[in-house]
Amino acid sequence: MSVSHPLATRRIKFDRWSNNDLSLAFRLWGNLEVSRYIVANGKFTEVQIKQRLIAEINNDQLYNVQYWQIYSLDNNVFMGCCGLRPYDIPANCFEIGVHLLPEFWHQGFAKEAMLAVIEYAKQSKIAKLFAGHNPHNLSSEKMLLSLGFIRVADEFYSPTGLYHPSYELMLPVI
Repeated sequence: MSVSHPLATRRIKFDRWSNNDLSLAFRLWGNLEVSRYIVANGKFTEVQIKQRLIAEINNDQLYNVQYWQIYSLDNNVFMGCCGLRPYDIPANCFEIGVHLLPEFWHQGFAKEAMLAVIEYAKQSKIAKLFAGHNPHNLSSEKMLLSLGFIRVADEFYSPTGLYHPSYELMLPVI
């Protein structure tokens, strides 16, 4: 783990990805249960996982955001990632998302992490958040609607070759 990150919730803490985190990246994005909703063939290649890690590190350097690592506060166990990435910079819009290892599904961790990231976005004066999900992932749809996101369209997502339901959340100007 790198230098601690200011985001935290009642049960989880966030941390930044670094070049030393390749094994964690492989554990997360190499997990077939995680990747089946993200890429068309259901499996990331080693090259794609390395590229994803590099993209997260670059987003941190360029925009001070990434899909940050998340850990259990109780026992410091790696759970996955949740955060932001650039979506429409001229409109001050960032994409929000969460990828959790299966052992942490259906326990409220995804929503808890997303709420922390939404608060971070508000404090960072981001105007709008975008989110999408694989049309077969109904749990993500339920969570996004419960967070106040409004469905706006179905957007083609080339990594899966599917039209993903897409949502927006306007953030208050502070």
